[in-house]
Amino acid sequence: MSDILLVEQCKQNNRKAQMALYRQYCDGMFIVAHRYLKDAATAEDALQEAFIKAFRKLDQFKGDVTFGAWLKRIVINTCLDAIKANKMEKADVNEETLAIVDEEEWSVPDEATVNEVVKTIESLKDPYGVVAKLFLLEGYDHQEISEVLGITESASRTYLHRGKKQLQEQLKHLKYGTGY
Repeated sequence: MSDILLVEQCKQNNRKAQMALYRQYCDGMFIVAHRYLKDAATAEDALQEAFIKAFRKLDQFKGDVTFGAWLKRIVINTCLDAIKANKMEKADVNEETLAIVDEEEWSVPDEATVNEVVKTIESLKDPYGVVAKLFLLEGYDHQEISEVLGITESASRTYLHRGKKQLQEQLKHLKYGTGY
């Protein structure tokens, strides 16, 4: 059954359609939630909350993007809310001495696989990890990140820059062929 048909049935409070839509997306959305919330139980809680929000706001789904993309946005925002609720520790950034970080050329070693890069991004400590995930994996821009996390765009750029430096440092062993 297509997503559009399932969504229409869900809008009419069809429980079987809701369960079918949940089953179709729960595994993939759990991976997204777990990317942000390292604890599996916390990720499951956020996922359940995100599905509840999605079903309550289903009338806002207009079909201009896929249902999966719409749901993913809700899952990410729910995870970010959970992080904020747990008072994500923010690294000190002195706004007065911030330099504008240019979007310099940046790359990881050619020897790095996508899975290695994603795993390394996920291992970065917050706030660098959260900003790097939102920017590099989810495609958010600095304005969106600043709004979602309640930080300035300058802080977002700085966190991303520092996160990229940490990422390069952690992946540099691949460039020199040591492999460990």
